Formats: sequence, C-alpha cells, structure tokens
Amino acid sequence: MLNIVKGLLHRIAPDQTGGNGADTAHEVHVAVCALLVEMARIDDRFTPVEMDFILDVIKKKYGLTAEDAEALMAEAEKELDNSVDLWQFAKRINTHYSVDEKLDLINILWEIIFVDGKMDKYENYLVHKLSDLLHLSHRQLIDAKLKVLHPEKG
Repeated sequence: MLNIVKGLLHRIAPDQTGGNGADTAHEVHVAVCALLVEMARIDDRFTPVEMDFILDVIKKKYGLTAEDAEALMAEAEKELDNSVDLWQFAKRINTHYSVDEKLDLINILWEIIFVDGKMDKYENYLVHKLSDLLHLSHRQLIDAKLKVLHPEKG
C-alpha cells in the first residue's frame, strides 16, 4: 500500500524554498496533508482507519515521529478550516511536484477513498476536482484509480 507513495513526500529538503521563495518544504507538506485530510473527511466520516492511514503515510514519508505527524495533521486541519477553497494547497503542490509525484498523490487519495471499501459521491467529486487542480488528465485519474483497485495489474 505505501509502495505507491515511495519518494513522494520526501523530495523537498526541510530548508528548501520554492521558485518564488514563498513556500517552505513544511508548507508544502502541510498542503499535501491538507488534501489527504480533506479527502478523508469529505463524507463527514473521518474514520480512525483513514486517520491512521494518513498518519502512517506522513510518518514514513517525512520521517516524522507519531507526535510530529499528529502535529502536522492538526496544522493541516487548521489551515483547511481557515481556507475558502483547495486552490492554495494545490498551488503549493503544483509549484514543487512533478507530474509523477502528483500521480502518486492521486494514488494516495484513491487509497483513502477505498480504505473503507466504497466510494461515495462526495469523494468522487473531490478526487475529480483535485485532479483538475493538480493539472492531471481524466485518463491519469482513472489509471490511478485502477492501479489502486487492481494492484496486481499495475
């Protein structure tokens, strides 16, 4: 499951800034975590399984302790609660991530959707919206979904 995200969240050094100097690696990590959290809670059921999945992903990929991962998630949730849309998070990711890294992120989002075995209409809407915000094609989105649903073929 976590092989999908190999190398995704660890590419930016902690003191590196973006091309415009505005985003720190930490801000990009918060943006990624915010999208993961938003996907988990879009159906109004942020389950312990979803929370554990996200914490596991960010602990392993950022090399964080459980306490630091929980703090990152709390910061991401706070930013989500204070934001009007998801564009600000997608912009940070688009600035710092390659297409392959964004595809890995979409894979993680699909994993969050199916962690409970089903997808509802809100999760479906959000994954399509995030795919658009991350400048990924519909074909890339569907390929990522199939990779998650049928890992033996991918």
